[in-house]
Amino acid sequence: MNSPLPPVSDLRSFHRLGAGHGVQGASALLWLPQAACLAWAVDRLGAGEGIGAVTLPALGIVLFGLLRAACEAWGARRVYASARAQLAALRARVAAALAARSPVDPTRPASGLAASVIAEQAEAVVPYLVRYGPARWRAMAVPVVILIAVLPFSWIAALILVVAAPLIPLFMAIVGWRAKAASEAQMLEMGGMNAFLLDRLRGLATLRALGAVDATAKRLGEAAQGLRVRTMAVLRIAFLSSAVLELFSALGVAMVAAYVGFHLLGTFDFGTWGRRLTLGEGLFVLLLAPAFFEPLRELSAVWHDRAAGEAALLSLDALSRDGTPLPGATAQQAPAAPGAPTLRIHGLYFAQPGGEPLFENYDLRVAAGEHVALMGPSGSGKTALLGLIAGLVPAQRGEIAIGGTPWTDRTAAALRARIAWMGQKPHVFAGSVHANVALGRAGVQAGDVEAAMRFAVLDEVAQAHPGMSLGEGGRGLSGGEAVRLALARVAVHREADLLLVDEPTAHLDTQTAERVADALIELARGKTLIAATHDPVLAARMHRVVRLDASARQEAA
Repeated sequence: MNSPLPPVSDLRSFHRLGAGHGVQGASALLWLPQAACLAWAVDRLGAGEGIGAVTLPALGIVLFGLLRAACEAWGARRVYASARAQLAALRARVAAALAARSPVDPTRPASGLAASVIAEQAEAVVPYLVRYGPARWRAMAVPVVILIAVLPFSWIAALILVVAAPLIPLFMAIVGWRAKAASEAQMLEMGGMNAFLLDRLRGLATLRALGAVDATAKRLGEAAQGLRVRTMAVLRIAFLSSAVLELFSALGVAMVAAYVGFHLLGTFDFGTWGRRLTLGEGLFVLLLAPAFFEPLRELSAVWHDRAAGEAALLSLDALSRDGTPLPGATAQQAPAAPGAPTLRIHGLYFAQPGGEPLFENYDLRVAAGEHVALMGPSGSGKTALLGLIAGLVPAQRGEIAIGGTPWTDRTAAALRARIAWMGQKPHVFAGSVHANVALGRAGVQAGDVEAAMRFAVLDEVAQAHPGMSLGEGGRGLSGGEAVRLALARVAVHREADLLLVDEPTAHLDTQTAERVADALIELARGKTLIAATHDPVLAARMHRVVRLDASARQEAA
């Protein structure tokens, strides 16, 4: 399984976007020579020199301005490209982690929630990397450089900046704690609403049949209202942080301006290392005061991006870490021995999380080519046993061997290659019928799909032509036709010699159930078949019936 994402407590790795950060930070420092040129020009004009005296300073202002704009543009493009690449890598790792989880994992996230996190919420990572990273760098470097530039001219102006500056990050940190919590709550509310909406859209036909459309719309409205409240809470905090920053930065700039003005007027004689400031020096200090607070103001403006980005990273991290991995998901496939395999289960122990053991010291042997029906009341573990045999969930104890080969991470790919699975509720993907039957298997040709569909008696269904498109969840097919589509998937998988079938005739009318049973028995000739069923008619056509109940779990050999 892919390694999990780095913990959000160590996000330094996400800030390493190469030279883009450094160039963007250096562009902010170019304001110092621009301010010096502007102060020089005003000083010369104040000294009575002509307009020609400002030509050289004006040229310097233009050149430094062009260089600053070029550095900012190049750095922004570089950072954005790096951020998009990192987000693509994060999405790929999360998708791989989800794909490596067992499809029967009860803690598997709803598809709507996963889609919302990967596609929508993950976009908050880009502003976090593009805007917060450079702003954070400038907030640490630029004020220090400006302070060093101001200190030789006026120690009192530098003191004002030093006193005002720490108050800003202090209040930002206090607001930021609340902003992060609010952003996480907003992300959770958004994911829950998307999961609810997708689930109800899939079952829209059922909701209409039950007359529950109005109730569903009411609940969706309540979820939307909850999301609105969460979003407004985040925005209130964002405005609060901006207001706090503007207040302290405005006070700091005003105090520096007042001191410089009164000093130039001769009212104040202190704070300049024993000499008076010239007009150019005073203007230079005054021009640098707003630039001192500018990186902190920018950091406050992107503080919400930081909160939203970290909340998105937490959501991505949770998707990649939690859940039961599919055993051997990353194993390399090896060729399997030909012929119908035997099945041996010895000393099996398995319990669902927080539940009673379904199997405890359970043994089962199935001969090569034998057809076995698993029967028992609902909840007796029929589907769970099929999942254990297929390697969809790991056994806590015991051994499962197929064809003499025990299930391990190393042998998982080879064993899965010889297993065909037909679930109780086959999922139909949005796409063509051909794609739904072939499932991307290598070497499956159009003729193979057509033959499999004729075998499953789907060639008589107009909407099941190989080129026809199906909606997500099987829109366009009836329940019986979806079961026969799943049967065609098994038929096209010719290498499979162990068939695992879960309730193939459930919820079907008598005629359709008989046709599915006939096709299944025909398909299983010369192969090992294990079918979980409540259907006594299907069970009677098997070689043997294994009952899963309290009295028969300990011994089924």
